Amino acid sequence: MVQTLSSDEAVSLALGTDYYDGGRFRELHVHNWTADNALLPGIWNGAMSGINLANNVLAIFNDDEGESAAPMRAMRAYFYFILIDNFGAAPLIVSKVDQIPERTSRAEICQFIESELLAVRERLPVAVSAATYGKATRHMADALLAKLYLNWAVYTASDVATYNPAMTNEKLNEVVAFCDEIIQSGQFNLSSHRFLEKFRPDNGPQIKDFIFAMPYDREKQQGMTYARFWIHRSGQNQFAPLPQSVGGTLRVLPTFLDKFNLPGDERNASYMGGLQYYWSDYAPDLSRPFLIRTSKRGIDQDYTGADADEVFNWHMETTKEIQLRPDGGPTLNAGNDQKGRSMGYRSVKFYMDVNVTAANQRSQSNDVPIFRYADVLLMKAEAILRGAAPTQGQTPQSLINEIRTYVKAPNLTQQPTLTDVLDERAREFADESWRRNDLIRFGVFEQDWGFKSLYTAGYSENFRRIFPIPRPVMEVNTNWTQNNGY
Repeated sequence: MVQTLSSDEAVSLALGTDYYDGGRFRELHVHNWTADNALLPGIWNGAMSGINLANNVLAIFNDDEGESAAPMRAMRAYFYFILIDNFGAAPLIVSKVDQIPERTSRAEICQFIESELLAVRERLPVAVSAATYGKATRHMADALLAKLYLNWAVYTASDVATYNPAMTNEKLNEVVAFCDEIIQSGQFNLSSHRFLEKFRPDNGPQIKDFIFAMPYDREKQQGMTYARFWIHRSGQNQFAPLPQSVGGTLRVLPTFLDKFNLPGDERNASYMGGLQYYWSDYAPDLSRPFLIRTSKRGIDQDYTGADADEVFNWHMETTKEIQLRPDGGPTLNAGNDQKGRSMGYRSVKFYMDVNVTAANQRSQSNDVPIFRYADVLLMKAEAILRGAAPTQGQTPQSLINEIRTYVKAPNLTQQPTLTDVLDERAREFADESWRRNDLIRFGVFEQDWGFKSLYTAGYSENFRRIFPIPRPVMEVNTNWTQNNGY
């Protein structure tokens, strides 16, 4: 939510007084978050827990150069990537410590991540199978290196607020080199499954687009709850039913939805809106790109007519535009009636398993991809456009057209611009937590979208390209200095 709501993808509305939650969601959208934002500690604490766990395992091995240590070091590097991407400088901890360490600069941590991945990549698994799914492999390390190098100028700038995309990135050829390592491995492709099939609850090692993913299971590996915030608030009983509110607060911003405009593009179905019909004799349509089962307790749950069990074409409309209540600005309140619940199209990319029960606590079985083969192709295309030397006879146009072909979108007929790449990334990686990262690298994170005008200073507060260290963390580490601007 932190990555998505601080970008131009989506907004989380308050429904009356529901889901205002002290402004944690509103702050992300209008770019006026503080160190007290209640969502930020989860990122910091999660990454630091991963680092500490990796260090504990490495201490048990007592051999950082051994083959078994390589995945731990790669994962530790990944968690440090999360820290510097979100918070800038971070404490560099590679063993158990007895005192509170100082924070190491973002640039130095960036170089540490690079050195760690280069040191261990040759000792990481190369084979791709169910046994390596969700684990650190050489391909995961190469994808992380490519992502690190693509953002190198961002992460090594003397001050995050002074970064601009015209700055020299000395690592662009390395982006291409590590993308080529993955491409030439022959282990990954785009065509094993149709676009939305990749994100269903039954996804897993069979998805050849996934280089590194976080596995989830609604019973055994819980915690993935993307759909609860996107589902229409009145759709709670579409499931078994869900034990608590589905939320229904996230809505795609109309300007972002407009990017899904290519004729025939299967990615256009990532968002659902407009007239929503209900048929009491509904049967699955196997020609659809993904399947959603419904029931008589679904969208018509409030209908009490005598003909409730007959076939009828009752419908509601989910509107593209989002309009706040007259006094809704301070809380982003759209109202908790059917009108307010129905504003804004919804992401169905990670649609929930309809078999989820109360015992599952709204947890989904959809695995979440972190690095995908499609990302490798687009990172290579972007690096070449920014000045890297082309390789393997591939051009930005041909690389984007590989993606366009598999989603059945029209191929590019001329060389793309960087803006074209950014728009392609929007269509391909919506709801996958990369949009904030992309907007900062492209220098457009401070632009206007949605309801950001409610806090106009956010247009010029470039220090918000990183978040503040959460207040609870600062209270423990009293020798630290808060990030500039906060």
